[in-house]
Amino acid sequence: MRIPLRRPSPALVISCVALTLALGGTSYATVQALPKNSVGTTQLKNAAVISAKVKDRSLKRVDFAAGQLPAGPAGPAGPTGPAGPAGPAGLSGLEKLDTTSASNSVSPKTQTTTCPAGKRLLGGGVRLNPALAPLAVQQSFPDNDNVYRVTVREMTATPAAWSITVYAVCATAS
Repeated sequence: MRIPLRRPSPALVISCVALTLALGGTSYATVQALPKNSVGTTQLKNAAVISAKVKDRSLKRVDFAAGQLPAGPAGPAGPTGPAGPAGPAGLSGLEKLDTTSASNSVSPKTQTTTCPAGKRLLGGGVRLNPALAPLAVQQSFPDNDNVYRVTVREMTATPAAWSITVYAVCATAS
């Protein structure tokens, strides 16, 4: 038994031709009009590329910013390098010394504090005993590598007894 085939209507033929031209024209424009790698970051909208749209294992380390990828396990320790040169010797035997002048009203008073043999002066200072208003430190300086010298005088005469204590910080320095 034979099934009779009917001819398609002209409307069906025209609609099929129009559909073919519409789809074919769009795909042709997509393939021919866009050069390779012409769509980039500036053409994409924000959040257009999401994780589901990226093929697994298609990205490389250079595609990520620093710190975005977790660090791998630590490698084995390398060999020990050669020892460096010895550094300069430091200070040893640090000590603070002080000497106090006689307590009277004689002006000016000069007092020194000397470091022990083999040690060098690192710094020094003075204290007025008691701290009277008319007293002034006239000189306070290292006299040489191991002596600190101070001179204090009365700016106005005073009958009060006073003294000065001179401090020296000493150490063995190489």
